[in-house]
Amino acid sequence: MQSIYQPESGILDVKYSPDEQTILIENPPRFTWMPVQLENDLYSMQISQNKEFTPELTKTIEHIPFNFYTPNSPLKPGTYYWRYSLVGSTDWSEARKFDVPENLPNTPLPSREERYKEVNLAHPRLWLSPDQVEQFKVKIKENPQHCNWSTFYEKSVTPWLKRELMPEPSPYPENKRVIKLWRQMYMDCQETLYAIRHLTVAGVLLDDEKILKRAKEWLLHVANWDTEGTTSRDYNDESAFRIVTALAWGYDWLFHHLSSEEKGLVRHSLRRRTEQVADHVMKRSKIHQVPYDSHAVRSLSSVLIPCSIALLDDTPEAQEWLDYTLEYYAGLYTPWGGKDGGWAEGGMYWTTGMAYLIDALNLVKNYLNLDFYHRPFFQSTGDFPLYCYSQDTRRASFGDQSNLGERPGLKTAFNIRQFAGVTGNGWYQWYYEQVKAWDTEADQKFFNYGWWDFPFDDMLYLHDFPEVEAIPPAEAEPVKWFKDIGWVAFHDKMNQPEEHIMLLTKSSSYGSLSHSHGDQNSFLLHAFGEPLVVRSGHYVGFNSTMHKKWRRQTISHNSLLIDGVGQYADGNKILNKQANGAVLEVISKDEYSYVREDATNAYKHTVPYLNKFVREIYFVNQSYFVIVDSVDLDQPGRVNWLLHSLHEMDINDQVFKIAGDKADLEGRFIYSSSGDLNLDQNNEYKDVDPSEVEGLPREWHLQATTKKAKGHRIVTLLTPNRKGEKKYVSYFMDDQDHGVHLYLTENGKTFRVEVAKAY
Repeated sequence: MQSIYQPESGILDVKYSPDEQTILIENPPRFTWMPVQLENDLYSMQISQNKEFTPELTKTIEHIPFNFYTPNSPLKPGTYYWRYSLVGSTDWSEARKFDVPENLPNTPLPSREERYKEVNLAHPRLWLSPDQVEQFKVKIKENPQHCNWSTFYEKSVTPWLKRELMPEPSPYPENKRVIKLWRQMYMDCQETLYAIRHLTVAGVLLDDEKILKRAKEWLLHVANWDTEGTTSRDYNDESAFRIVTALAWGYDWLFHHLSSEEKGLVRHSLRRRTEQVADHVMKRSKIHQVPYDSHAVRSLSSVLIPCSIALLDDTPEAQEWLDYTLEYYAGLYTPWGGKDGGWAEGGMYWTTGMAYLIDALNLVKNYLNLDFYHRPFFQSTGDFPLYCYSQDTRRASFGDQSNLGERPGLKTAFNIRQFAGVTGNGWYQWYYEQVKAWDTEADQKFFNYGWWDFPFDDMLYLHDFPEVEAIPPAEAEPVKWFKDIGWVAFHDKMNQPEEHIMLLTKSSSYGSLSHSHGDQNSFLLHAFGEPLVVRSGHYVGFNSTMHKKWRRQTISHNSLLIDGVGQYADGNKILNKQANGAVLEVISKDEYSYVREDATNAYKHTVPYLNKFVREIYFVNQSYFVIVDSVDLDQPGRVNWLLHSLHEMDINDQVFKIAGDKADLEGRFIYSSSGDLNLDQNNEYKDVDPSEVEGLPREWHLQATTKKAKGHRIVTLLTPNRKGEKKYVSYFMDDQDHGVHLYLTENGKTFRVEVAKAY
């Protein structure tokens, strides 16, 4: 039997899965493979209980339109084989073997023939059905604060009754993107979304002709904007996402208040704008083959779900777009994490990605009765902000962030509350309530106002999900390893913000891809209410010099340079993914917690003579940290040990001290195999346009530089203290054999660290 063409997966491609090495986390398995050809690839697939694929033990699935598939029923535990072919061909792929263990969560996806059987094609479809609309009307008449309705009406409806219609955004000067104008453009479009969505919902629920008339004015005004102009997907995708979503809500909720001509106008604009997004996702970005396009993946939830539902019986493409999206969520989602619930792009992009996804999954759950929240990722992803974007910390998470300098904000809290509602986890609800108590002016912050409307989101959540009791996370894990993304979080007293110590480190298989940075083996430290070791830089805008030349580069992180050179973090996605790291081991014991991580690959392109960079971190007695860095080179070189602080440091020989407002940090280099390090600090941002940081507060950047050697072993002791606390950690060294033994003592407790010598 001939075999069809089976191209090898590239570093950015989906993999052939499952196979003998695959550890399944849900049942049925999710099947993925590389496309056989560039277009017109329609597949048959077989799943069999034996490798001969005898008919009585084999299930055949026909007409699979893409190179991924989720079965519509779970498999019995046991051993299976699978293969695929092009429809109409007798040439099959290699047969791959996999095992289905017992007691996996059952998360099948109904087939295309099944999933629309109970669908009601009446309008509205987004959020509430016609029957639910009538029930909600009764509820708010009886109690105007039902689901915080009156708050929504006051803050999110009344402002748009008298506002002038938003003019269609003007082009960029010479059609060249300018960050300030780009941001203003999408914020204007967000206001347009607010006006249309909130006026239509309020007008229908109140049966208010005045509001309905104003909603129609906004909707028809925007429907006349040029679909190929400044709010098209290719010109400004953030603006496009908002405008097409506004049209979807307006078309769906005002359906019975529009004339045939008005429906045709809105439908034409809505369909064309949705088509722009779908074509980019499915035909150009091809996220079913190369899944690492952050905006394309987000547009599934922000655009294709609401717009396809609104258009479902108006154009045949709508069901194709919706099927693609549902199958992506069932099979390939998420490219940024896995079973542990991590998000490789970091805390702020978890917030953005989850916010849109939550909206979409709730629409799907309400309209199609498909509940994706049973998948393992969604059951555990609330752990990611809990441990890696902790509610009381500042500057203590990796990846691009627009709220640098602030604690995690209200939208992060809204997201984690959603997962409290899904899972019943009281720790998540505690996080939400903690943030809500302090972030009382969230609405007007630019990274919120241009993205979310809290009263609207709150109303939907209170209607759709149960109240969960908040439980402080007193039993939070002392060290939490997100194996899916290579992040490790150390915590003590998470439930007591003024006593809380958190150290976060990463060495990730994602490298510097997308919104990740050249920060493998980096760490961040927040203690006693104070950011002590921070991620450096300011949020100016994506692709600013601050972003490209500083924040993405290793020099702004708490890792190492080799002869002044950091990890690859520029614009080649292949090299970004190759510039990866790996967490090798995590240990949690009563006396200490420990991580060992390897960032060697991150320097392969930039420092080809680096053979090893392994970092070990010990958190001893929930009190102090010991960092052991091991570097081996093919030629003599210097290591630059980096650390960043909000405060100027006091440097004395091998010691640096940081004095914060609530806490202090003492750092000591207690061993360096090449001799004493040279410690220096500055508050400059190398290669950053000075105009971008004019008037912004400066941070301080420590470089501790070794002498030249082919091998380096550096041991650093970090001791965080409450402000005014008197304590120290004493130490001595024994190096009589082939290793270096360091003994550290605090208040009568002695801990031993062994370091291999550099030869």
